[in-house]
Amino acid sequence: MKEINFRKIRKAMEKTLDARRYEHTLGVEYTAAALAMRYGESIRNAQLAGLLHDCAKCLTDEKKLSICEKHNIAVSEIEKRNPFLLHAKAGSYLAMKKYHVNDADVINAILNHTTGRPGMSLLEKIIFTADYIEPGRNQAPNLDKIRRMAFEDLDRALVMILEDTLAYLKDTGGEMDPMTEKTYEYYCNKMGNTVS
Repeated sequence: MKEINFRKIRKAMEKTLDARRYEHTLGVEYTAAALAMRYGESIRNAQLAGLLHDCAKCLTDEKKLSICEKHNIAVSEIEKRNPFLLHAKAGSYLAMKKYHVNDADVINAILNHTTGRPGMSLLEKIIFTADYIEPGRNQAPNLDKIRRMAFEDLDRALVMILEDTLAYLKDTGGEMDPMTEKTYEYYCNKMGNTVS
């Protein structure tokens, strides 16, 4: 794999993202590296995916839609109604084309960091979790418990995050991506939990 110039990518993210999102991105990079150390994943891949996971977040909804349409990236009805959800798909494309990332696991970690998916790789789980628990986050109800769990049992932390996400969407009337529910059911079944 080509040498990664983290300084260059950080600079690009600082230009591309607003200040709050850039801080969040550095938090995810840091947290992903810590989780990678804990679970024996590539620290460099975790940092790279953490840095680029929101690279399309500050693009306009029109731009995100246009990237997906132009490059034949499937867009669901929910995503058409809520184009902000497309930042993961658009971001995984930009990671490949603009930032020259060719590691499939890193691309998938960026692609699936919002909804998760059944049967995620270790890196995908790390980025999904790091995005939720990074130090700058302070809104989620069970954050302290989930942060502790993330370093003890990653699958259990995943289920807790998905549970809270689904509960939040239900309470606020937000549209639920079916993949989030599928991921939740998959990991509940994997751990022998019953889906409530």
